[in-house]
Amino acid sequence: MGESPAPMAHPAFRWLLAARVTTVAGNAMAPIALAFAVLDLTSSVTSLGVVVAARSLTNVVFLLWGGVVADRLPRQFVLAGSCAVSFASQATIAVLVLTGTASVTWFVVLAAVNGMSSAFSLPASSSLVPQTVPAEVRLRANALLRLGVHSATIGGASLGGLLIAFTGPGWGLAVDALSFALAGVFFTLVRVPAAVRAEREPSVLSELKVGWTEFVSRQWVWVVVLAFTFVNAALVGGVMVLGPALADSTFGRGTWGLVLAAQTAGMVAGSFLVMRIEVRRRLLFGVSCVPVMAGLPLVMVLHPEPWLLVVTSFVCGLGIEQFGVAWETTLQHHVPQDRLARVYSYDMLGSFVAIPLAQLAIGPVSHAFGTTAALLGCVAVHLVACAGMLASRSVRTVVNEPAAQAVRPAVQRGRRRARTRS
Repeated sequence: MGESPAPMAHPAFRWLLAARVTTVAGNAMAPIALAFAVLDLTSSVTSLGVVVAARSLTNVVFLLWGGVVADRLPRQFVLAGSCAVSFASQATIAVLVLTGTASVTWFVVLAAVNGMSSAFSLPASSSLVPQTVPAEVRLRANALLRLGVHSATIGGASLGGLLIAFTGPGWGLAVDALSFALAGVFFTLVRVPAAVRAEREPSVLSELKVGWTEFVSRQWVWVVVLAFTFVNAALVGGVMVLGPALADSTFGRGTWGLVLAAQTAGMVAGSFLVMRIEVRRRLLFGVSCVPVMAGLPLVMVLHPEPWLLVVTSFVCGLGIEQFGVAWETTLQHHVPQDRLARVYSYDMLGSFVAIPLAQLAIGPVSHAFGTTAALLGCVAVHLVACAGMLASRSVRTVVNEPAAQAVRPAVQRGRRRARTRS
């Protein structure tokens, strides 16, 4: 593999990278700011769970529609529109927090709006990558994109922790809103040819059926997505909801910001590692790294010392990144580009569907059985799901090579029909 960052030679990829980095730099503050804004208002883990679940729930509800829209319309403009809606929702909640007029109802409503806009941006953003670079540099493009995103997350989370500590959570939400406005401009500057479609399905339901066929036709896809239904629920419930509450009662809010930043630093290091190693069965390698993510909730239970939390979080970040790049690249190699956004939407729906339930349930569960038992339960769920992925022969054998049918599939089908007509 050469030393020059080949994806950066493509202007469309550079603008996509700039947009994603800008969004994430501000958005890294949002979970920390939102969590502590709700806790300041209510002092209730259950209320926090309701607010974050509202965002997750609308995200899940609109994901499939977001995938259809991203396969039908220019993906860069779908992303720009999503940024506009997110800017409006985050700016409103920032003003409410800063003026002291926020309520749990407003938190829930605006979090739901933000979740809906994210449902359109996630499939569009992931499926836009193959349009910006050639197939032979997709892995490096995904690694560089995630490297930029994670680097921005480090800065955002660290700045967010300091900003919240000295000025309050409202300003973190305000910066997040501004990042969406700027990113929307950058997305409009991404210039790529439209994804060629041999035919347009007559209805949204038909579009969804085609996407579902692509999704279930590859066993490794649905096995991994099913496993991450439980992995994500366990991590979000255990870390993102119980983590801030545990920080308030033990090691402090500033340390929690450093813990999250350390995880992202591990992801940055993981991005460099991805670009330095050659693995033919990269998905298997990535899945094998997923169990390390259970380390953070385990340390939160056994020995929640700040230095150990930071180190463990860094190692978790390394593991997350090996899987993340492997998953993105393998999907882009094996799924036709004109159906990729819909497959991503089913992927995200399956991966996210249990998150609202976990966010709603983790508060009552922790009250009923204790924080320690709740965190250990999350660890157990995580490890069982990982074992299920590794037990699948399909996951173990898929290779990191572009499939012929995934390379310009629509153009090839169009040519076949043209030859038939002639």
